[in-house]
Amino acid sequence: MNSGTDDEESRTVDSKVARLIDSYDLGGAYGDRLEALWTADGGERESLRTLADRFNKRLLEVAVTDAGMSTVDGEITNIYRLLTDEEVSSGNRIEARRRLEQHGIDVDALTQDFVTYQAIRSFLKEYRGAQYEDESQTDRTGGVVDTVQRLKSRTRSVAETSLEQLRGADRIALGEFRLFIDVGVHCEECNSQYEFVELVERRGCDCRSE
Repeated sequence: MNSGTDDEESRTVDSKVARLIDSYDLGGAYGDRLEALWTADGGERESLRTLADRFNKRLLEVAVTDAGMSTVDGEITNIYRLLTDEEVSSGNRIEARRRLEQHGIDVDALTQDFVTYQAIRSFLKEYRGAQYEDESQTDRTGGVVDTVQRLKSRTRSVAETSLEQLRGADRIALGEFRLFIDVGVHCEECNSQYEFVELVERRGCDCRSE
């Protein structure tokens, strides 16, 4: 694995991540940190998805700090989960948004600044010229995960709408609810069980270590 040089040509590539690093005043070293984590060896390496979450949490942390909002340890991660996790109930998401808005934070603008793993990949590969020897495998698994995640999202949307319609028509009794749409995989060889995305991103079940 190796890292490309930050030549003038690579710097001409437009990058949302690079713009946000400047606008949120994260400092030039932050880009170095993302690259180092992506190209690290073994268990020290972070996936593009993990880096996207790391980056978004940093944006949230800056917004919260600038607003003078006090938080306890781990609260930034929890607020981020409440804002972005599709399995969070609408009530909890609204409560989290209102708390931020009460401190003057434009939540819509903030969440629009959140980046995807594709934006992180573009920043690292095209803007910084970084390379990782296993990136072709990463791209393939990322595509598989995206496909399943889109199907889960569609299923969740249809199920939520159906439940709300049934509740509105007094066909079922249901209070505030939260849907769980999980795809589990059970390996009959090693008797391990993982959620689909976890299995793909960890590159296999317990058979791998046997």
